[in-house]
Amino acid sequence: MIEFTKKVGDGFVWSRAHEQLWVMPWGRNGVRVRVTQEASFGDAPNGLLPDPATPAGSTVEINGTEARLVNGSITVTASGRFAQLAFIRSGDGTMLLQEQRKTTAEHMARTFVPDRGVYKIEQRFFADDAEKLYGLGQRQHGYLDQKGCVMDLMHRNTEVSIPFMVSSKGYGFLWNHPGLGHVTLGRNDTRWTAELAHQVDYYVVIDDAPAAILERVAEVTGKPSEFPAWGAGFWQCKLRYKTQKELLEVAREYHRRKLPVSVIVIDFHHWKHSGDWSFDPECWPDPAGMVRELKDMGMECMVSVWPTVNVASTNYAHMNSHGLLLRNERGAALQNGDALEAFYDATNPEARAYLWEQIRKGYVEHGIKLFWLDTMEPELIPLQLDNTRFHIGTGLEVAGLYPRCHQQAFFDGLTAEGETAPMTLGRSAWIGSQRLGSAVWSADIPSTFDSLRRQVAGGLNIAMSGIPWWTTDIGGFHGGDIDDPAFRELLVRWFQYGVFCPIMRLHGVRRQVNAKVLPGDPIGKANPNHPNVANEVWAYGEETCAILSNQILLRDRLRPYIMAQMQTAQERGLPPMRPVFVDFPGDSKAWQVEDQFMFGPDILVAPMLSLGARSRSVYLPDTGAAAGTMAWRNAWTGTLHAGGTSLEVDAPLEHIPVFLRADSKLELKESGSSGNELDRG
Repeated sequence: MIEFTKKVGDGFVWSRAHEQLWVMPWGRNGVRVRVTQEASFGDAPNGLLPDPATPAGSTVEINGTEARLVNGSITVTASGRFAQLAFIRSGDGTMLLQEQRKTTAEHMARTFVPDRGVYKIEQRFFADDAEKLYGLGQRQHGYLDQKGCVMDLMHRNTEVSIPFMVSSKGYGFLWNHPGLGHVTLGRNDTRWTAELAHQVDYYVVIDDAPAAILERVAEVTGKPSEFPAWGAGFWQCKLRYKTQKELLEVAREYHRRKLPVSVIVIDFHHWKHSGDWSFDPECWPDPAGMVRELKDMGMECMVSVWPTVNVASTNYAHMNSHGLLLRNERGAALQNGDALEAFYDATNPEARAYLWEQIRKGYVEHGIKLFWLDTMEPELIPLQLDNTRFHIGTGLEVAGLYPRCHQQAFFDGLTAEGETAPMTLGRSAWIGSQRLGSAVWSADIPSTFDSLRRQVAGGLNIAMSGIPWWTTDIGGFHGGDIDDPAFRELLVRWFQYGVFCPIMRLHGVRRQVNAKVLPGDPIGKANPNHPNVANEVWAYGEETCAILSNQILLRDRLRPYIMAQMQTAQERGLPPMRPVFVDFPGDSKAWQVEDQFMFGPDILVAPMLSLGARSRSVYLPDTGAAAGTMAWRNAWTGTLHAGGTSLEVDAPLEHIPVFLRADSKLELKESGSSGNELDRG
């Protein structure tokens, strides 16, 4: 028997003793579930839009044993003494997800453990051995299917926690809580844990295909913002260009070689002190002139901006005295990254406004409107988010929101400056970041083939989490010796993969035996004296340079196609880079593929992920129940192959296996080219 249940608006509320459960339709084919043991429901900062477009026609029925809500293709029932929830596909009555509660000797589905007036909360669902689970942000474990994994719900350098996942059974699930916790995708239990929260809060959507689920979640968390045309080309970067002179010499050499560069990036320590948010004039004497020259060569200038504020910076005293910095829950007054630096509090609107004013004066007035938001998890040392107090609450409850709030500062500021498609490159994100011009990269990863393999899975999972703009440091961030033939091969293979990422960006801190300080490199300054090793395509020898240059030219030819995919993402929430099963959900073998992906609807990409390999197995998916319904064309040879088949494909160093839908008019080779020659115009 189910007691004390009533209709509330378009949903229903169940109550028993001190517990209340509220289920209501949320957007198309979705529901929002909230459970509390407090007097009323709250609506703390979270990932869902407050009032998504929800079609009329949802229904609620309540009888003595069950409450039932139907919203399009999702049906939710609450039954039994404890209102056990089940999520059912409306069309055929198949149960896709059910709260776990077997007997009174076991845990209930929802547990609240009091802690200083709040609760540690656990939410359990029955597990399914046959289920595959995708999304949950960007992880470095290397698995595309994350069934069986245990993951912290906390941002770290290289780890982006976005608590949304897509199930192979046909539903999406969003844990609508920005605080610390973890998720266990076990064989016996699917368990979501919030270390400190006032209520359970989650969203479930059921639809007929993964692409439709991604569209539904974009409707309730925000559609991706417009992707700028400058983002679609090749980005040149390294750690780090130390002077204006060095940067311009690199840009001029790319221009001389007729290699198109969309963006060239100035990394950290271009300032005197972190928190000045301005150039060190000794090294960057004329930023406005530099920006003009770069624009004349077709290049935009991006600058790395950190959320750290050094005690010696021009802004520290004001920000400290006005409460604009992160503080500790206990111990020291400020939450410092180290003894000399604190983090500004991005969750404080006043702090965001103050930061943007400094950014405007330090960069925008020089013509720079592209920003790289590094160390924005925030990367506290030691990493004690549980001992961090934000403007909007304790770290245990709200820490996940910091990246999104930081992105909000730049999105709002750039929009006020007249930018119609502002985009920042950041090291983290949360639910809703996609509507704020957020592009994410996979941070400080090693320069190894194993790392490259892990990025393939990580990039596809963040795409399945609602974040469509993503990239890596091509070549990895650390550990690459520019004279090592093995590293040069890794760089080539990473470049070839990077062509088909939403953003193509070369970066890294390179090594070289007996590296010399380059002319113009300032010595004896407060800035760290990183070895100034080159990271431009010509630094790797003529053979490698020719291959890398061809990849840049290929990316440039693909720009119209890429921008069309970005428009699709903006309209539908469908990421340009996605797992094969998103386009071929009816092909059971497509769900087994973890090291290939689609780049838009017409391009199938199979990266090379091991040293010395010159061929690999490729599966060509099919749209029909029987193999051979569709055909694929080898992008380099033109040979046609039937869908639904696996084949061994040659992969000389010059290119990786890429296939095009046979009926696509897209061509990757230039007319009359074998695809291996460098056309210098």
